[in-house]
Amino acid sequence: MHWRRACVGVAAAAMLAVPASTGSAYGVTPALGPSLSASPSSDNDFPELSPAVAARLDTAIRQVMREADVPGVMVSLSAPGKGSYVRAFGVADKATGAPMDPDLYMRIGSETKTFTVTALLELVDQGKVALDDPIAKYIDQVPNGDKITLRNLAGMRSGLFNYSMDEGFVKALESDPTKPFTPQQLLDYAFKHPVQFQPGEKFEYANTNLILLGLVVEKAGGMPLNEFIDQKVVKPAGLRHTVFPTGAQFPSPHAHGYTNQTASGKVEDSTNWDPSWGWAAGAMISDLRDLRSWARTLATGTLLSPETQAQRLKTESTGVPGAGYGLGIFDVQGWIGHNGSLPGYESLTVYLPESKATLVVLLNTDVLHENTEPSTLFGEAITRIVTPEHVYNIPTVTPRPSS
Repeated sequence: MHWRRACVGVAAAAMLAVPASTGSAYGVTPALGPSLSASPSSDNDFPELSPAVAARLDTAIRQVMREADVPGVMVSLSAPGKGSYVRAFGVADKATGAPMDPDLYMRIGSETKTFTVTALLELVDQGKVALDDPIAKYIDQVPNGDKITLRNLAGMRSGLFNYSMDEGFVKALESDPTKPFTPQQLLDYAFKHPVQFQPGEKFEYANTNLILLGLVVEKAGGMPLNEFIDQKVVKPAGLRHTVFPTGAQFPSPHAHGYTNQTASGKVEDSTNWDPSWGWAAGAMISDLRDLRSWARTLATGTLLSPETQAQRLKTESTGVPGAGYGLGIFDVQGWIGHNGSLPGYESLTVYLPESKATLVVLLNTDVLHENTEPSTLFGEAITRIVTPEHVYNIPTVTPRPSS
């Protein structure tokens, strides 16, 4: 099994954020008390984020930036009683040299999936949908729709073809990345292909699954998906800088994004590309502070019943050791949440329950480094320092169909 890139996001991703004071925008807020070693001696021993630990993190992050040629990145790391590390490195705009800043809006790609699935699970709690309902109950003409359940879709086990791997879709997107797509157009790309396997047989990441779940939320929730997520998920979670755009609009201030997912294969500025092709799978925008908060909300299930949250967190094998996928959420070496990749931007938001630790990484490129997502490189470098027994890592991704 491969963790496929598929434009909107990495096949597995972790999203997590704990609300905590960020202190200085570029500084570290150490906890009171004696410094701890940067290498935990026990499974639950998260280090104090002291100046010494911060210096190690700074060095590791800058090294990844150099090796992967990342223009800019912002990082938030925190745990109760251990202080808070919040940093921004590099530039938000290569043309002007404007620095990256922790307060900038960023596109978050497949972290959108955590919001869409949360919306679905809220409807489960309200009795308006059931996870074991077949998708055919809500949406007509889905291949194998009488067998594929909402649970299969949320868990990436439907067997449906991933529309963002369709050559026609890739050509359409690259030829005019400012063009809007409708959900039905996205499904049409997917449904031209035969089912890949029978529902539940295995894990295979597909953005198609989330487009269908977005339509279910609209039908059962009685309003457009962007409105439902704003009213029923974003606002109840206390998020103030998280939006679901309906077009290319991008709140200011925001970082410019840079991608080589282009017709020429050269790196271009993708800041104003229309993300509607990602819709329920990858169109959302947020910032560092909101994602810190959302991470904890997502991981602890404060918007859901305990029973529904338990089902969400029940991960099944992805075929990759140490990596499981639940309902719109992953567990990679103990870190739970989601990542995201959209042309020009990547994100990683994860939570380590035993330490109540939160890690958020936002960067303004999705250009792979030796077939590895740069967000993964940052996650691995950071966790090797603070949680060496829980090193975040996922395998290299398969080449894009267009390259």
